[in-house]
Amino acid sequence: MQINKYYLSAFSAFIIWGFFSLALKPLHDYPSLDILFYRVFLATALLMVINVSIRFDILKTNLTIFKSLSKKEKTRFLSLTILGGFLLVMNWYLFMFAVNHVSLNSASFAYLLCPIVTTILAFFILKEKLSFWQWLSVVLCIISCAILSYGDLTGLVYSLIIATTFALYLISQRKNNLFDKFIVLSIQMVIASIVLAPFFPIYSGTTPSASLFYILMIVIVVLFTIIPLFLNLYALKGMNSSTVGILMYTNPLINFFLGVFYFHEKITSAHIVSYVLILISIVIFNEKILFKRKVIS
Repeated sequence: MQINKYYLSAFSAFIIWGFFSLALKPLHDYPSLDILFYRVFLATALLMVINVSIRFDILKTNLTIFKSLSKKEKTRFLSLTILGGFLLVMNWYLFMFAVNHVSLNSASFAYLLCPIVTTILAFFILKEKLSFWQWLSVVLCIISCAILSYGDLTGLVYSLIIATTFALYLISQRKNNLFDKFIVLSIQMVIASIVLAPFFPIYSGTTPSASLFYILMIVIVVLFTIIPLFLNLYALKGMNSSTVGILMYTNPLINFFLGVFYFHEKITSAHIVSYVLILISIVIFNEKILFKRKVIS
C-alpha cells in the first residue's frame, strides 16, 4: 500500500480528533449529554444547509443514481447508512456516559481498544488479509491495552462496548461506497438527530446563554465532527478497515502527549510502556510504507 490521498485522509482525521480535548475541556461545566445534543443537531443543520445551497447539483446527481439502482442495492445502501447513523449516536452517547458515570480513563481507553477490535472484526467480516508483521502489531497493541486495563474490569467492559460500536461503524461504512460521502454523512446525521430528538425535551439542561458555549460548539461541529468524519468516510473508499483502525492510534497518542505536556496530568510507568508499545506497533503495521524492502529472488 502506498501513501495516497486515502491514507492521508484517514491520518488527518485522527490527528484532528486527537486535539478534540482542547475544545472540549473549556465546556467541562456543561452536562455531557447537552454537548452531545447540540453537537448532533448543529452538525445536521449545517450539513443540510451546505447540501442545499452549494452542493445541490451533487445532491440531485446522487438522487438520480439512487433511483436507477435495483431494489436490492437501494435496500443495502439504506440499511448500511441507517446502521451507520445508529452506531454513531450510540458510540457518542456511550462515550459521554462513560465519562460521566464510569471514568474518564475507560472512555479514553476505548479508543485504544478500537483499532484492535476493528482489525480483528475486519479480518473475520470483510476477509481483509493481514501480514505476519501486521498480526504482530495487533498482538503488541493487545499487550499494551492489557497493561493499561489491569485492575479495572468494569472500565474495560465499557471500553470494549464503546470500541466495538465505532469499529462496526468503520466496517459497515467500508461496504457503503456507492454515493458521495458528504451526502452519506448528512443522512447519518439526520438519523442521529431523529434518534436523539425524543430525549432532548426530557434530558436537556438549561439552555446555555454564554457566547463561548456556542462558539466552541461551532468549532466542535465543523472542525471535530464534520471534517474528520468526512475524511474518515472518504478514506474507507480506498483503504482496508484494518489499516484505518491502526491509524486510529494517532488519536490517543496525541491525547497522551497533550495530557502530559499541556494539561500536566500525572503519568505512570505503565502509561509510558503502553504508549511506547503502541508507537512500535504503528511502525510495524505500516512497515511496507515506512521501509521499502527489496525482494530477494
